Amino acid sequence: MITVLETFLAAVGAMLLGSIPFGLLLTRAAGLGDIRAIGSGNIGATNVLRTGNKKVAAATLALDFLKGAVAVWLVSAWFGPHLAPVAAVAAVLGHCHPLWLGFKGGKGVATALGVMLGLGWGVFVAAAVTWLVAARLSRISSVGALSAMAVAALVALGVLPLWSGVAVLLIAAYVFLRHEENIRRLLAGTEPRIGAGK
Repeated sequence: MITVLETFLAAVGAMLLGSIPFGLLLTRAAGLGDIRAIGSGNIGATNVLRTGNKKVAAATLALDFLKGAVAVWLVSAWFGPHLAPVAAVAAVLGHCHPLWLGFKGGKGVATALGVMLGLGWGVFVAAAVTWLVAARLSRISSVGALSAMAVAALVALGVLPLWSGVAVLLIAAYVFLRHEENIRRLLAGTEPRIGAGK
């Protein structure tokens, strides 16, 4: 039986783990300055790439991804798989709204992919392949991200347990909301390609 305390601890723990701003920490450690003052001001891997340091960008992507997966795995191990959906949503919200950065974080794509791996590897594979193909064909990061989220939601609702599927759907919808400006630029034909602009 799920208790309120367990749910609270799972949510808070996953949110705190998701809140670790690896993009900011890694760029500062590499002497690249404050990532929030570069490009779009986002702390995610796409903006870190705008510093010109591909290794730091790759490390940011990997760590943002891993913190999502680890949050789901740890909560599942400590409290049971029934709270994995709570951990998934909380980890992504933590990344998007980190407490120690005034609740101004990233857009949640890498962390969302991480929690998808934690919830079900099939959903992760479908999303990751879609992301890579769409981004490569379009040369636009947001196209890859949004395509991945849409596919992930459809696959998750079909193959995962109900609440895990709902969690992925909510995460995908929130990532879309975080990309509101990108969507406007896509519709206007002004969204920059990978490696340039905002």
